[in-house]
Amino acid sequence: MARLVRDVADFPTAGIVFKDITPLLADPDGLRAVVAGLADAGRDDDGRPAVDKVVGMEARGFILGAPVALELGVGFVPVRKAGKLPGETHAVAYALEYGDAVLEIHCDAVAAGERVLVIDDVLATGGTARATADLVAACGGTVAGMAFLMELSFLPGRATVGDVAVTALSVV
Repeated sequence: MARLVRDVADFPTAGIVFKDITPLLADPDGLRAVVAGLADAGRDDDGRPAVDKVVGMEARGFILGAPVALELGVGFVPVRKAGKLPGETHAVAYALEYGDAVLEIHCDAVAAGERVLVIDDVLATGGTARATADLVAACGGTVAGMAFLMELSFLPGRATVGDVAVTALSVV
């Protein structure tokens, strides 16, 4: 899988090494393996779905999260940048490695008591993942786990997300 992720230096700003997953997305065997691996984070010990929804963050979390939801047989919920969702939303501001942002979720996207698997491509500082967990909680749901294609272990992502099960298919 690592051979299918390309490092792009100084993107989107100087000093950042962007993890480009487009080669992985173009490889059907690699993409299939990643979707299966991420979906495993949403299953119980008997292989049955242990979550009610999959939540993916804009934008690569959409690309990976939707097929994971299909694999698990559950619904998919997008978490988007501010102003992109129609209707009533919950919003959370958070810090990125290279700036600040606001994420939103539809207020009715996750029902009270639903268990959610959060999916994204990279766990770095954990700001986006933590903000997403806060949005799920604002809806009344519970984050049962988070699954990432890769984790940048030299950054504080796991500490930032707190006491939630984290699965990373690759750690760099």
